[in-house]
Amino acid sequence: MALRTLAQAHGTPLFVYSKAAMLHALAAYQRGFAGRNAQICYGMKANSTLGILQVFAAAGCGFDIVSSGELARVVAAGGDVKKVIFSGVGKTRVEMRGALTAGIGCFNVESEAELDVLSEVALELGLRAPVSIRVNPNVDPKTHPYISTGLKGNKFGVAHSDALRVYRHAASLPGLNVVGIDCHIGSQITEVTPYLDAMDRVLDLVDAIEAAGIPIAHIDFGGGLGIDYHGDTPPAADQLWRQLFAKIDARSHSGKKIMIEPGRSLVGNAGVCVSEVIYLKPGEQKNFCIIDAAMNDLPRPALYQAFHAIVPVSITNKTAATYDVVGPVCESGDWLGRDRELNVAAGDFVAVLSSGAYCMSMASNYNTRGRAAELLVDGDAVRVIRQRETVQDQMRGEQLV
Repeated sequence: MALRTLAQAHGTPLFVYSKAAMLHALAAYQRGFAGRNAQICYGMKANSTLGILQVFAAAGCGFDIVSSGELARVVAAGGDVKKVIFSGVGKTRVEMRGALTAGIGCFNVESEAELDVLSEVALELGLRAPVSIRVNPNVDPKTHPYISTGLKGNKFGVAHSDALRVYRHAASLPGLNVVGIDCHIGSQITEVTPYLDAMDRVLDLVDAIEAAGIPIAHIDFGGGLGIDYHGDTPPAADQLWRQLFAKIDARSHSGKKIMIEPGRSLVGNAGVCVSEVIYLKPGEQKNFCIIDAAMNDLPRPALYQAFHAIVPVSITNKTAATYDVVGPVCESGDWLGRDRELNVAAGDFVAVLSSGAYCMSMASNYNTRGRAAELLVDGDAVRVIRQRETVQDQMRGEQLV
């Protein structure tokens, strides 16, 4: 169905996702894992809307979560809690207790202090927590520093040089069951080399850990594969994993289960945000195309100068001009695109492309703006998977004094 028709029927800003595009992206990973003992866990921080989670749950995916709220979403969407991996540097005792009671598959632990607390919580429940330790391999993913996670200066994981000692400590704790090793070096990675380097360092550690008498049942290699925002050329998932499995097989670890946590690469290019042009405003140095989507809907440009292609929804004969595309939020940082050539007029619709990941999941109510509606397109069927948020929705729970 035409985006213009959807925008007219449901209003703007409006996120529209293609189920076929999500499953097409997932199929590349499934091809790469064919015949292997492997589990794909969708990294749901990229987009945690229930209708999106339902698509991946039905396709057999597990989920990588980073909060108890995300675990609740997995349950609400019909996901299998036994296929849930709990990542993140700041898990609380309450979150640990809830995840253990639910029976999740594994905790990705990121510090020695967390190991001690998790063991205590598990013993209080009469359980043993399945754990893998996230190792920081100090590999440069060659991405934006805000989404790099595998370098020495990042907050994630334990240092490669400390890993063997930390594994020995984990194996000594009575409330833990060491089952794997975890590594995640960053997001929006578009080169193969960082992955190959990280895999070498992880496999070195697996050899050392098992030589110390601690068996490793699975290797969790995280996610981070990039998408095409602006002429980016990331490797195809199946081609990347063909190279990674060659390393795994050469090191005699082909019997181990492989876990991965793709997020952006499954949903990023499957979504667009449709917005209406409110005004065209000429200026002395810049022309501005003011649309009704803003930084609260699409935070990535304001957060780390991210690029999203912006195109008119309908082809017109209007004269093109160069604009900064901005929203109504009262911040100079509220821009969605710089120096874009567009042939549009007030009342036209534009589509902000590649908006399926890290847009709605990071959306806010800044300026008391309601979060946008979301649609899932499945062939000829269009389903509302999130209703537009109202002011009353936002004020629910607040009280006058």
